[in-house]
Amino acid sequence: MQNGTLLAGVDLGSNSFRLEIGRLDHGRILRTEYLKETVRQGNGLDADRNLTADAMQRGWDCLARFGERLAGFDKSQVRAVATQTLREARNRDEFLACAHQILGFPIDVISGREEARLIYQGVAHALPQSDERRLVVDIGGRSTELILGQGLQARSMESYRVGSVAWSMKYFAEGLFTPRAFETAEIAAKAVLDEAVSTYRAGAWQVAYGSSGTIGAVGDVLTAAGWPPGLVTCDGLNWLLDRLLKAQSADRVKLDGMKDDRRAVIGGGVSVLRAVFELLEIEQMQAAQGALRHGVLYDLLDREQEGTDLRATTVQRLAARFHADSAQAQRVSKVARQLFLMARSGRPMAESEHFQRKLEWAAQLHEIGSQIAHSDYHKHGAYILDNADAPGFAQSELHRLSLLVLGHRGKLRKLEVDFEDRVFIQQLLCLRMAVILCHARREPDLKGLQLDGGAEPARFFVLNCRPGWAQAFPQSAHLLREEVLAWQKTPWALSVSGL
Repeated sequence: MQNGTLLAGVDLGSNSFRLEIGRLDHGRILRTEYLKETVRQGNGLDADRNLTADAMQRGWDCLARFGERLAGFDKSQVRAVATQTLREARNRDEFLACAHQILGFPIDVISGREEARLIYQGVAHALPQSDERRLVVDIGGRSTELILGQGLQARSMESYRVGSVAWSMKYFAEGLFTPRAFETAEIAAKAVLDEAVSTYRAGAWQVAYGSSGTIGAVGDVLTAAGWPPGLVTCDGLNWLLDRLLKAQSADRVKLDGMKDDRRAVIGGGVSVLRAVFELLEIEQMQAAQGALRHGVLYDLLDREQEGTDLRATTVQRLAARFHADSAQAQRVSKVARQLFLMARSGRPMAESEHFQRKLEWAAQLHEIGSQIAHSDYHKHGAYILDNADAPGFAQSELHRLSLLVLGHRGKLRKLEVDFEDRVFIQQLLCLRMAVILCHARREPDLKGLQLDGGAEPARFFVLNCRPGWAQAFPQSAHLLREEVLAWQKTPWALSVSGL
């Protein structure tokens, strides 16, 4: 990307939605605008883990305002991510379908570990370059992320289902602050976070940083009260707890530096933060400037630059971990790419390259299920992708890859995909045909083969073969005839000339 390009990151958190807009300046992203709204979607999950109508409407209303500000931005300049509340919500697809239309950009629900990785990226980019071993803590509305890292590299990442909104709802439901309530909340937080001790214990890091949300709010209050700026200490937390207990309830808390929207969740946030301090033997924590939204911006930049997209490295690691045949994967990838470019002839090259990269990843991973069992290996591969920790990927991206892997062989009519999605269907057909043409596990002869993807709104593909090709490769020709029959049971059609 060129210097001066505007980039935008949207964070759909459990407590607040945030929009960060920055300008690219020689590898750094400098803020030009920041918007935050307290939406409290985390309060809107009912007993069945469905978002209430009010919670969804609050989110849509906020995103409409963000969307107006983002009008005119290109898709490559914006990334929106959603965290724990939408990870949990059973009806998230209903919310996201409207949210996408309202915001004007896709919204990625990211895994807890991916959230942790992006938080670290945001924090690390805002700090001076250093070899110090860092612990980064982010207490959000419904989850807490812990990360160990050094420089720009996150090394250990985990997300725990404990947060300021969830704990305030559960242990301070009436907004009352009592010693018993805080003791119960801290014990409960420790029970969830206890497994973190072995990895994130004192000695595994040199400096502790706190990102966003609760820790930023606590740091602001302590600074206003005369404690060292940007520093949270055990003594400071004890002082703050004493002030909360004296106030007796959330609505009676009056502390300099505390914003009105933070009062309702400060009880849960402080109890979780005190549990983290005690479990990990933290004496002091520095409030960090970077946060999830900043990590999203830098990750967006990395995705657009060749050689820095973490997803490509993740694909390579998954292929190696499950011992995929690399030579075959490369053959299938090469053929699928050639067919895809034919099918999208006349479309903008930059757009095609973006989709082509996803197709190549599916080709590299299409046989990873064979490590479990050769029978139904495509189903095993799809399961792996839907359940893998895959740094750099949103859950929706992984699922799309899993559908390509699942659909690269077998019956199409049972595949639960959107047959209205032309790009996905093009990717799927090209992957299936590449697997067919590479069935002998050697380089296929593609001379004279040409794939026509059909102009919109047509739903057909035509593969033209040179005279004599079918006689020279009878097994490939047979498999292609079977493929023609498979597509007849879908809204799309495939024909092959010269068979």
